[in-house]
Amino acid sequence: MHVVVVGAGPCGLSLSLVLAREGINVTLIDKEDTVITAPRAAHLMAPALQILKRAGILDDVRQAGFVPKAHTWRRADGTPIVSMEDWGLSKTDDPMVVLPVGMLVELMLSHAEKEDRISLKWRHQVVDAGQDDHSAWVIAKKDDGTEQKFSGDIVCGCDGGASRVRKSVLGARNFPGTTWDYQLVAANIYYPFEKFGYDDMNTVIHPEDCHIVARLTQDGLWRISYQQPASMTAQDVIDNQPAHFEKILPGHPKTHEYNLVGLTPYKMHQRCVEKFHVGRIVLAADAAHLCNPWGGLGLTGGFADTIGLAECLVGMFRGQADLSILDRYDEERRAIFHSFINPISSGNFHRATTTDADKLLDNDPFLAMCAAAKTDAKVEEKLQKNIWNICHDFTQYYSPTIKV
Repeated sequence: MHVVVVGAGPCGLSLSLVLAREGINVTLIDKEDTVITAPRAAHLMAPALQILKRAGILDDVRQAGFVPKAHTWRRADGTPIVSMEDWGLSKTDDPMVVLPVGMLVELMLSHAEKEDRISLKWRHQVVDAGQDDHSAWVIAKKDDGTEQKFSGDIVCGCDGGASRVRKSVLGARNFPGTTWDYQLVAANIYYPFEKFGYDDMNTVIHPEDCHIVARLTQDGLWRISYQQPASMTAQDVIDNQPAHFEKILPGHPKTHEYNLVGLTPYKMHQRCVEKFHVGRIVLAADAAHLCNPWGGLGLTGGFADTIGLAECLVGMFRGQADLSILDRYDEERRAIFHSFINPISSGNFHRATTTDADKLLDNDPFLAMCAAAKTDAKVEEKLQKNIWNICHDFTQYYSPTIKV
């Protein structure tokens, strides 16, 4: 079996590694000349750890990252509203790992480059995708303008929100959903938040100035994720950053009091395709759905797609499933987006932008559960298990009698 994967981000790389470990040949194609390390997600929850384990890199990921401690929701002045003391679930079998995606994909790439079954094709811009009854392919343009065709049994589009694979099979504008009036800005910064009593994760509640402060590494690097109007250009965001940091950060620092080492704005969307696959061409992660990043369900949902898609393809390779298992992948992954990822990620953003932080514990069921979990083990267990609703087991559809 030969699978063509488009997009060498965290989901494309993890899918390729899992398939290769199962004996499936992979051609991994990306338009860049190497992996992208700009500020993005960093918190790897339990479903993400499952795909990393299957990819054979979980031990390395744990060694490179760390398990976070408390998550505190705060008022704009920094005073706490409620905390989850063991937010990283350190006592469970799958404790969270903090490792910035830029570092994660570099680690993944180091493994992929050693894998004989993975053929990496950098600087190949996919311009079209197609299929027939027996194979699927993409057409990629190289730097010199020439085009090359890459064929396989299956094509997997893991090529992000602007996915060329998706546009080729579903149409350029067929990505239903909405775009928020705000964009998220992710910045990496060295600044002594510990001095102000901040925990490893902090969500600051405010209708205009909500933001997240999260420890990224043990050497003092932190992530500030904050909102800005969607109408602002990238240059506007850069120009406004010093004044905004002085306004929202504890201690109201001037630029010489911190070290800014990266800043990237992202548009925020809630979108999902009408089909996760058309024949032998399959979509996953941001190519199939987008959500705002509050709560980390974009990356976690993408990894959950990857787990499911890998199970489907491995079942086909072993002769325990046929192409129809991708219909189940489509149905289940779309349902999970609409019933779990979309409403919860939207709720996370609305919570962060509430106008009355002092009434959150009375009005917000999730934060009320966080408070109750401190003294109620059953509530704590329910919170811990909730993230698994983002996953679906596709091995239950395997059959020993199918001939592929």
